[in-house]
Amino acid sequence: MKPKIAISIGDLNGIGIEIALKAHTQISKICKPIYCINKQMLELSCKELKVEIPEGFKTYNTKGEFTIKAGIVSKKSGKYSFDSFMDAIKLADKKEVDAICTLPINKEAWNKAKISYKGHTEVLRDYFGKNAIMMLGCKKMFVGLFTEHIPLKKVPKKITEDALTIFLIDFQKSVKSSNIGVLGLNPHASDNGVLGDEEVQIFKAIKNANKILDKKIFTGPLVPDIAFSPMSRKKYTYFVAMYHDQGLAPLKALYFDESINVSLNLPIIRTSVDHGTAFNIAYKNEKVNLKSYLNAIKEAISLAKNK
Repeated sequence: MKPKIAISIGDLNGIGIEIALKAHTQISKICKPIYCINKQMLELSCKELKVEIPEGFKTYNTKGEFTIKAGIVSKKSGKYSFDSFMDAIKLADKKEVDAICTLPINKEAWNKAKISYKGHTEVLRDYFGKNAIMMLGCKKMFVGLFTEHIPLKKVPKKITEDALTIFLIDFQKSVKSSNIGVLGLNPHASDNGVLGDEEVQIFKAIKNANKILDKKIFTGPLVPDIAFSPMSRKKYTYFVAMYHDQGLAPLKALYFDESINVSLNLPIIRTSVDHGTAFNIAYKNEKVNLKSYLNAIKEAISLAKNK
């Protein structure tokens, strides 16, 4: 039986709906998608795109109606994308679907709509009261983020032995890898304390996690500027980065078109595209890359089958 996947439609002023429409026939062969969008907004989107609603495009009635303004940051589109996501979460929580896949939201639009969260992962963390972990990547390389959407100046204070130990154990239990590289924070991983002392906390956390798991799973702190070199990537598929851009800049440079976002350590399965709303091409009927979305759907299916 094909798994059911709830799809939150993302910001309707962006490319999310176009991706969903164009990929529908393809993904319908491997799952039963349920799109969290009402018929009125679906019809408005299709009218803007000058396309027909695909056969079997099953919707869940996410309430709300507004005028689509292609490429514009909007309070109403931000609110609708949040409501679509919440509907997908509730469907998964009630076990009416096997997993959820999210299309891109716009953080500024969420802010305009007075939504306090800065992204999907924060919502999931709060909703389930669990330490959701943000991991991004593809089959060739995955990066788990110890800290996410916080200012860079706040990162060093977040790196503590206890917090990182818990993170590492939760991460390993989710990905089930026996070989994970953990990055240092400072240049040269501090050169034995010359350039900072955060690596002491990282080293202790690695030691603790390996002891608790009774196996040498984690290695590090790795020198950040060579952690993603070709030689290092032959050794590791999974990495833990201390902050957002440390992990995602190299990932997107290497695998931008195919990377996905996966939320770990939760009672539900959630995957997502690893790109933004692309307001600059929204509703222009330009060629949109479906690879990240298709990979996210396939990963959701794989995780649902192995749960």
